[in-house]
Amino acid sequence: MGLSNSESSQALKRTVIVAIFSAVAVVLGIVEAQIPLSAMGLMPGAKLGFANIMILTCIYFLRGRDAFMLVILKTLLTAFILGTFSSLLFSLFGSLLSFIVMFLLMKGGRMQLSLIGVSIAGSIAHNIGQLAAASMVMGTTSIMYYLPILLVTGIVTGVAVGYAVRYLVSSLSQISLFEEFLR
Repeated sequence: MGLSNSESSQALKRTVIVAIFSAVAVVLGIVEAQIPLSAMGLMPGAKLGFANIMILTCIYFLRGRDAFMLVILKTLLTAFILGTFSSLLFSLFGSLLSFIVMFLLMKGGRMQLSLIGVSIAGSIAHNIGQLAAASMVMGTTSIMYYLPILLVTGIVTGVAVGYAVRYLVSSLSQISLFEEFLR
């Protein structure tokens, strides 16, 4: 039982979009890794979350499984290019929790929350996921004292990412490739 030409065409388009979004997310991850936030007084390992621009945009246009694939691709590729096992674990925990929160908010409350609100929730969830991973690796919950700082940075970065997503969604909606994915 094969796919019709229309279904096959749409599946190919989704695959191409996920591949392009993955490439952009990895490049954004590499760029943000070059920004020395710890030298600016922020905690070691702090990032701006630029790659989440592509994740939330994917959630907006495509299916959950497409966005999930993007999360996995972005996390694995970025970790292999930049990191170690611990950075992969932290990133995976943060990315998956962020994806789950943003997906559920977009699916259940698209009309309730703006893209900026969803982005803030995703950013905070990412920070909590990373703290949970750090707590498991270190075998202590004392790492949670970073939580108040990470909540504030999550709000700030979530707002910035949310504005970028809002602009990107508006721009991509004008391109014929994305028209059929508008919900």
